[in-house]
Amino acid sequence: MGEEELNQLVRGCLKDDRLSQKLLYKAFYGFAMGICLRYATNRYEASEIMNQGFYKVFKNLTKYDITKPFKAWLGRIMVNTSIDYYRSNLKIAYTEELEKAEHINDTELADRNLNYNELLDMIGQLPRAYRTIFNLFAIEGYTHEEIGDMLNISTGTSKSNLHKAREKLKIMIAKSNKMPGLDNTGLDNRQQSNSNNIVSITHTDLSPSFVKNISKQ
Repeated sequence: MGEEELNQLVRGCLKDDRLSQKLLYKAFYGFAMGICLRYATNRYEASEIMNQGFYKVFKNLTKYDITKPFKAWLGRIMVNTSIDYYRSNLKIAYTEELEKAEHINDTELADRNLNYNELLDMIGQLPRAYRTIFNLFAIEGYTHEEIGDMLNISTGTSKSNLHKAREKLKIMIAKSNKMPGLDNTGLDNRQQSNSNNIVSITHTDLSPSFVKNISKQ
């Protein structure tokens, strides 16, 4: 969609024009749904979150700065709506606080063949608390301090949940590739004895290439 066309739709929405609202909704449906699916348990829940998000978009459109990217503004609303949904409907699963999480060296796992959709599916299988914090930290780019403020948890709890989310993802990746020499946890004994910092997925990199960067420094 061109900038002029977008601005025209925004102006129409500001006048409560139903057709403009419908066209804007259709234009950004896929983008918004993709964000909500990362936080939701299923597609029905994602649709509910997305519709709440679009309601906020139309309601707060007067606050949108037309000189800035509309897609980024809408995306932030969808993320915030997902977080609000999480906080209002479920209690976060607290885990023990870890000042320093022990990270497993899984460079080999990062190099295994795994496509983008498969990894997103694995992220969707994480418990909601782990999935939410993983998304906020690894994809949206929030710090643990910011996540703690958003979810009303401590920084240590955020770190702990992120660590556990990554460990579960590594086990799922290992099992999906049927790696030899795995113990009953799904991890190679040599990998269990090593430690290495795990890099986050940057919030600007949502391409399939982030699969290989899930655990590389």
